[in-house]
Amino acid sequence: MQNQSLFQLLARSGYTARGIVYVLVAGLALFSSFDGGEADSKSALQVVLQQPLGRVWMGFIAVGLLGFIAWRLAQAFANADGHPVTAKGYAIRFGLLVSAIVYSSLALYAASMALRVGDRQDSGGEAGLSSWVISQPFGRYVLAGIGLTVVGSGIAQIIKGFGHGYRKYLDIPATAGTGLDWVCVYGLAARGFLLLITGVFFAFAAFTVDPDQAGGISEALAWIRELPFGAFLYVFAAVGLLAFGLYSFIEAAYRRIRPPAIASARAALL
Repeated sequence: MQNQSLFQLLARSGYTARGIVYVLVAGLALFSSFDGGEADSKSALQVVLQQPLGRVWMGFIAVGLLGFIAWRLAQAFANADGHPVTAKGYAIRFGLLVSAIVYSSLALYAASMALRVGDRQDSGGEAGLSSWVISQPFGRYVLAGIGLTVVGSGIAQIIKGFGHGYRKYLDIPATAGTGLDWVCVYGLAARGFLLLITGVFFAFAAFTVDPDQAGGISEALAWIRELPFGAFLYVFAAVGLLAFGLYSFIEAAYRRIRPPAIASARAALL
């Protein structure tokens, strides 16, 4: 019972850390139209680092992200959310595994800065990752698979938002009102749309065998800004990232977290 409580605390701290990162990314996105800064997760962590006791806060964020990764791995390998043993269920769990891998990079980045070995700038970002993947055997096809997986995750988040699929994972009090629902729908839909664009960037990089075509949230926002009515859509997307950060805080408070039994987790790995 004590181990389960500790695991739940780690998972909830992970959602909190993710929420902090996305709130900061949203702030950077809104201000980047004036100062030209980068609106991505690692730039958001740099903002934290520049604050008083920045390395201490960075350490807390790194620990929180590690807790989030542990929870994602439990969801993926031990099926902690109880997804059905179907193609759809396995696809969801694979997407959760990809999420764990993505946040592992961010957690490592945060930990390296907290321990005073991360003052260097990020080397390569999405383009660097794409370049490394393409250089591997069958790398072009692996990169295309990553892109399609991200596209699928984006579509799934949009459906999860508008279809209120998040409700079955949350224990929201009846007295909370509809405000929380609006935040969840807006945040999930906005992030899902940005993930969809990001996935297309990766797939296009694989198609053209050009790693520089890959991009993340910052590039997706830049692409949105070039569309007709781009300024309005850009702000709408940036506020959506803020809503997703608030949605992460809602998950930290109300997410239904069932730590898997040690026996079942061992069986899932064997």
